[in-house]
Amino acid sequence: MGRHFGDLAKVRHIITYSLSPFEQRAFPNYFSKGIPNVWRRFTASFFKVAPPMTVMYLIYTWGNSVHEQGKRKNPADFENDE
Repeated sequence: MGRHFGDLAKVRHIITYSLSPFEQRAFPNYFSKGIPNVWRRFTASFFKVAPPMTVMYLIYTWGNSVHEQGKRKNPADFENDE
């Protein structure tokens, strides 16, 4: 009938091990080690990421405000018009 996807080729001298999904624990140490690890990684990278992002946001807002001011008409240019 044909070969199944997992049996497409015979590979010699390679040993693979697997564990049944029924023998694994889905979330081992999730609350005791997982959440503190997330907090540790967040605080370690926050001060590396936040200052450049803040500077880039300030530059972006400054550039937008300068652009909006540049699009306005200057009333002094039209004082002598009738």
